[in-house]
Amino acid sequence: MKKRVLITGGAGFLGSHLCDRFLNEGFEVIAMDNLITGDLKNIQHLFEREDFHFYHHDVTKFVHVAGNIDYILHFASPASPIDYLKIPIQTLKVGSLGTHNLLGLAKEKKARILIASTSEVYGDPLVHPQSEDYYGNVNTIGPRGVYDEAKRFQESMTMAYHRFHGLETRIARIFNTYGPRMRLNDGRVIPAFIGQALRGEDLTVFGDGSQTRSFCYVDDQVEGLFRLLMSDYSNPVNIGNPDEISILDFAKEIIKLTGTDQKIIFKPLPKDDPLQRQPNIDLAKKVMGWEPKVSREKGMEETYKYFQSLSKEELEKSEHKDFSKHIR
Repeated sequence: MKKRVLITGGAGFLGSHLCDRFLNEGFEVIAMDNLITGDLKNIQHLFEREDFHFYHHDVTKFVHVAGNIDYILHFASPASPIDYLKIPIQTLKVGSLGTHNLLGLAKEKKARILIASTSEVYGDPLVHPQSEDYYGNVNTIGPRGVYDEAKRFQESMTMAYHRFHGLETRIARIFNTYGPRMRLNDGRVIPAFIGQALRGEDLTVFGDGSQTRSFCYVDDQVEGLFRLLMSDYSNPVNIGNPDEISILDFAKEIIKLTGTDQKIIFKPLPKDDPLQRQPNIDLAKKVMGWEPKVSREKGMEETYKYFQSLSKEELEKSEHKDFSKHIR
């Protein structure tokens, strides 16, 4: 019989790509999503498959899945500032109540569970690049704290289940990831810049643009997550691309990629926006033999093609008057 995997947040950007990967690996896949930020169009190509199932459910409520489950991947959570600033309570609940429910389900089913944490647990880091032994610099009561602390609590709860119940757990600290199926209106750097370029708007850079990010293409991210799940390592592992670039230089790359002639305009930096973000992936190399393979040039070409394919209505729907509170 096929092994079965439950993927929460399965209709989201990363979750939908994970559904594809596990189906390709011969698993029976159960995707679960309440569709607050997920979108059925991301998985509609899977609905005719007998080895794929979709449950419309909120994981902050009791989670029941009939039959055996071999693996659980918990990716249910708003993952961009525009979302978690709009629904802060739900963000905290999915990281706490949702995680508790899924850890309980994993215990009941004797399943291995991988928790999607984030580089945001490092906050605005005082250590660069960020390695897993760095405890972070986080403002617990700031506007971004609802996401940062939800993820930090999620890690603590996961390790408690691992130590107290002997549950097989994995924790992935995911750094900025991009690729097809990102939402143009989710407030993250890449869709924000590309959306502005496609609409003929000037590109908005916050602060002086010297803050840095490191972008990992979705295929590399999914490979890293799959390898981590199948590894024997239970402590957190960074999964991201250490190729660091300033936001200002990245805006210039977008202008070159899109062949547009927009100007770059500057606005005040949002509160608690990290000034540096770069993963140390030495542990991922050691534990999983993993490192990213897709260059930013190649990954951005594929991502741009995807955004170009969107309808005019989708593009216009993505417009926002002021990203200053949301972009990361």
